[in-house]
Amino acid sequence: MRVTLSLTLALLLYSSATHGNGNFSARLAEAALQRTQYSITYDGSYQAISYPGGDVDASIGVCTDVIIRSYRSLGVDLQQLVHEDIRVNFELYPSAKLWGHTRPDTNIDHRRVPNLQVFFSRHGENLPITDNAKDYLAGDVVSWMLPGNLPHIGIVSSKKNAHGRPLVIHNIGSGPELDDSLFRFTLTGHYRYLPTISELN
Repeated sequence: MRVTLSLTLALLLYSSATHGNGNFSARLAEAALQRTQYSITYDGSYQAISYPGGDVDASIGVCTDVIIRSYRSLGVDLQQLVHEDIRVNFELYPSAKLWGHTRPDTNIDHRRVPNLQVFFSRHGENLPITDNAKDYLAGDVVSWMLPGNLPHIGIVSSKKNAHGRPLVIHNIGSGPELDDSLFRFTLTGHYRYLPTISELN
C-alpha cells in the first residue's frame, strides 16, 4: 500500500529536490551511509518481490540495493519509477539486448545497473565524468565498470580522504561499505537525481 506523505513533508522534500544539490542530496548521502550499519550477504539472484515497494530479504543485497534502499528511505521508490518509465519506453532500456527480455519485469529491472543508468540519465542530471574530485558532490550517484566487464554503482558520501577526495558508499561483495573507490575503477556514469514531488511516495 502506498504511503501518502503529509503535504508539509512533501513540500519540504520538493523544495529541497528542486533547488540544486541541496538538502535532499545531503539526506541521500546520509541515508546511504546508514546502509553501512547493516550486515548484508551479497546475493543478486532473481527473486519474486511485491510491487510497488517490494524488496528482497533485508539480509541480502547487491550494489543496486544500496541505491534503492537509500532512496526509498527518503520516500522515493525506484522500483516503481523505473518500471513506469521502462513500461512506456522499453526500447530505450537495454533489457532486450542484455537479458533477452520482451517486457518489463518489476522483480529485477530496478536492480540492474544499466537500467538505473538509463533512468538517471533520463530523469536526473547526466554529469560529466572527470578526474577532478571536486566535481563529485555528496548524494551524487556514480557507476563503474569493474574488471571482467561487471557494471557497478554507488553513492558519493559527504566524507573525504586526507587529500579531499570524497569517499563512496557501495556494495562490492562484502555488504555496504564506505571507502576510497571513486577513481579506483573505470567510471562510466555520474548522475544527480533529485526527485520531483510527483515521484515521491
